[in-house]
Amino acid sequence: MLDAVVVGAGPNGLTAAVELARRGLSVEVFEAADGIGGGARTEELTLPGFRHDPCSAVHPLGVGSPAFADMPLARHGLEWLHPELPMAHPFPDGSAAVLSRRVGETAASLGEHDAGAYRRAVEPFHGKWDTLARDFLRTQWDGLPGDPVGYARFGLSAALPAAVYVRRFRDAEARALFAGLAAHGIAPLTGLGTAGMALIFALAAHERGWPVPRGGSQAIADALASYLRERGGAVHTGFEVRRLDDLPPARAYVFDTSPTALARIAGLGDAYRGFRYGPSVFKIDYALSGPVPWRAEAARRAGTVHVGPTYGEIREALSAAVHGRDPSVPFLITAQPSIVDPSRAPEGKHTFWAYGHVPNGWRGDATEVIERQIERFAPGFRDLVLARAVAGPPALAARNANYVGGDIACGSVAGLRLLVRPKLARVPYATAHPAVFLCSSATPPGPGVHGMSGHHAARAVWRRLRGGRYGAAGRPAEG
Repeated sequence: MLDAVVVGAGPNGLTAAVELARRGLSVEVFEAADGIGGGARTEELTLPGFRHDPCSAVHPLGVGSPAFADMPLARHGLEWLHPELPMAHPFPDGSAAVLSRRVGETAASLGEHDAGAYRRAVEPFHGKWDTLARDFLRTQWDGLPGDPVGYARFGLSAALPAAVYVRRFRDAEARALFAGLAAHGIAPLTGLGTAGMALIFALAAHERGWPVPRGGSQAIADALASYLRERGGAVHTGFEVRRLDDLPPARAYVFDTSPTALARIAGLGDAYRGFRYGPSVFKIDYALSGPVPWRAEAARRAGTVHVGPTYGEIREALSAAVHGRDPSVPFLITAQPSIVDPSRAPEGKHTFWAYGHVPNGWRGDATEVIERQIERFAPGFRDLVLARAVAGPPALAARNANYVGGDIACGSVAGLRLLVRPKLARVPYATAHPAVFLCSSATPPGPGVHGMSGHHAARAVWRRLRGGRYGAAGRPAEG
């Protein structure tokens, strides 16, 4: 009998498997798709030689993840590549606010009125990423935070709605930059905790950067799987699980799936009836004949470009997606990994992706409104398009079963749902079945390729198998 079976070979499932294998447990992973990775995959979606990331491409929370930092993933092929600028937020006049590795450069791009306000927002926490990340990517049953004073100070600002926090800034540039960072949460800017989303992403840029993995996001999953095999684990692909009896006998079953799928497979009935899924996105991957011709020079040097441009437009785009309205002027998050990683495209060519927010399950086509928005800031963009691969909510859900209705966050993050997920429970990874656990991004700390949900779930499994109470788990073996 195996000690643990993990269902789903996404970043959280693989992280959970690695954590258990490092503690000497026998672990096997079963994945329905033909390849591993979940939201961290790389495929030739458009033309031969163009390597695209179907979901996550830029990884500030990956490079800053306490779970990943504790693993020798570089030895297993993971190499982070940093663009000159983590992010740029261009405006129609050709100017841009930037999110730089340097606080001073970021502050200066926001103008004289708001440079000081930005410094006051981030400098109290600058240089404290390791502690801050562990404290805010932890679970409440981990005990006291490592820095209770810093945790409380950050929490006072982080708990605010972004719509309230931006009042600290006078000008449009700073408000737009902050709103764009908060929009990564795909929740209304009026929601509690959305300021925290923006602050975490800003601090991640200053402390660790917003890098891409050489060769694509698949490198993260491949490194985790390689390390798992080194520790004695195994990964099986093309194995769809419909019920627990499909799996080999084990002392624990850990699911990197949606709560809906877990309840169906494990026979948990309506255990997650209160769980809500959030809005979706409409994503386009491009093969380009050259780099994106951004009017703003800074955008040509940035790995990520936010296309808004104003706080008001960003707020309205998110509100439309949340309330079921068609996108008209979308806020776009775009990535151009090939400017720093030439392995993504043939020589002289480039890959590029963009997504805008749409309602859950939306069946429309946002290609025209997305490309019209890009052209506002990069005239001539359409002339460079060699091929495009389009994915709306139905395609995203078909590609990854965790994206119910196309929700790439695997659950709404509006209000307190980022903290209380999948439901209010002391140990959110445990279920009514004593041998079944949930480790997907439907559990704290939520979405992102950081592996922390898998990390925490593995600790819960470890405590259960040892017959102990939930709390601090033993350290895994090194190496």
